[in-house]
Amino acid sequence: MSTPTDSKLDILDRARSLVPLIASLGAEIERERRLPASLVHALHKARLFRLMLPRSLGGLETDPVTFFQVIETIATADASTAWCLSQAAGCATAAAYLDPAVAREVFGDPRAVLAWGPGPQAKAVAVEDGYRVTGKWTFASGGRHATWVGAQCPIFEADGRPRLDEQGAQVYRTMLVPAAEVEWTDIWNVVGLRGTASDQFALNDHFVRHDHSITRDFLKECREPGPLYRMPALTCYELGFAGVALGIARASLDVFVDVARNKVPRGMKSVIRDNAVVQSGAAQAEVRVRAARVFLVQSAQQIWNEVSQPDGALAVDHRMTLRMASTHAIHTARDAVDFAYNAAGTTAIFESHPLERRFRDMHTVTQQVQGRLSHFETVGAYLLGGEHDLTFV
Repeated sequence: MSTPTDSKLDILDRARSLVPLIASLGAEIERERRLPASLVHALHKARLFRLMLPRSLGGLETDPVTFFQVIETIATADASTAWCLSQAAGCATAAAYLDPAVAREVFGDPRAVLAWGPGPQAKAVAVEDGYRVTGKWTFASGGRHATWVGAQCPIFEADGRPRLDEQGAQVYRTMLVPAAEVEWTDIWNVVGLRGTASDQFALNDHFVRHDHSITRDFLKECREPGPLYRMPALTCYELGFAGVALGIARASLDVFVDVARNKVPRGMKSVIRDNAVVQSGAAQAEVRVRAARVFLVQSAQQIWNEVSQPDGALAVDHRMTLRMASTHAIHTARDAVDFAYNAAGTTAIFESHPLERRFRDMHTVTQQVQGRLSHFETVGAYLLGGEHDLTFV
C-alpha cells in the first residue's frame, strides 16, 4: 500500500536521486538495447513503475503533473528509461478496469510491469469463458523487463462474424497474458530510444479468460473511484512522452552551454558563446522550451483540478487542450535539440558526446504517434467547429 511518505516531493526526490545512476548506465543501455537489471531493480526500489497504479494495489496513484515531472526528470539522464516508465504507467491504469482479484494477480507482485503494443494482425475468437488469441504485437516498450503483456485484439464470434458494438463498430479488447507465455522476437534495431527494447511478441491460439481482458474505454468498466481513472491511458502517454521530449531538450541545452563556453571552432578566434547568432538562438530555444513546458503543466494542472471535483469528468475540451499542449511541447523540444546539435558543430556527431544520443532519441520521439503533426489538424478542426476525430485525443 502507499504510505504517508509517498508525497509529491518524496516521489520527485526519488526520481532525482536516480539521475546519476541512470546517466552512468547510458552507454550500457545503448549497447544492450534494454534497461540493465541493476537499473530495473533501482526503479522498482524507488517504486517508479507504480506511479499510476491504484493505491488499492499498493500503487502511488499520483497526479498527472507529478507524473510528468518524474518522467521529465528521468529523461534528462536517459530518454529510454523515461520512455519505459511512461509506457508502464499508462499500461498500469489497466488495473482500474479489472476485477480486483485479477488486478491483484497481475499487479500484486511489487515488481509487476505490464507492457503492450499495437497488433494490426491480431484476432481473438470468443469461446466459452474467454478467447482464443492469435497474432503479433510490436512496439512493446519495456517488454523485456515486463511480467505481463497486453495484446489488443478485434473480437470475433465463434462463427467468424466480427463482434460489433451498439454503434456498429468493431469491438476490441486487450488480453492480459504472463510475459513468459509469449514468443519474443528481437526487432529493435533503430535510430534512437534503443534502450526501450520495443520488441515484437506473438501468441498462437492462446486461451485467455474473459476476466483477463479489458476495454480501452476508460469509462465503461472502471472499478476504481479515484479521479485519475476518469482519464484514459492516452493522457499518460501525452504527458509522459512530452515529458521525455522536454527532458531531452533540457539536458541538451545544458550540455550545449558547456560546449559553447569552451569550444573555439576551426577558423574562429573565440569560443562559440561569443557568436551573436548563437546567442540569439540559445535565448530563443530556452524561452520556447520554458514556454511550452509552462503551457503544458498549467493546462494539466487546471484540467486535473476540474476532473478531481466530486462530479468532475474529462471533457472533450480538456482532451483537445492536452493534445495541443503535448504535441506542441514535443516539437518545441525537437527544435531546441536541433539548435544545440547544429550549433555545437562536429563535436556533436561523435557517439561519445551526449548530444549525439539525445539528437537521435529526440527524433525518434517525434516519429511516435504522440508526435504526429496531424494532431494540430484535429485540434484546429475542433477549435473551428469542424468535424474532428477523437481516436488519438
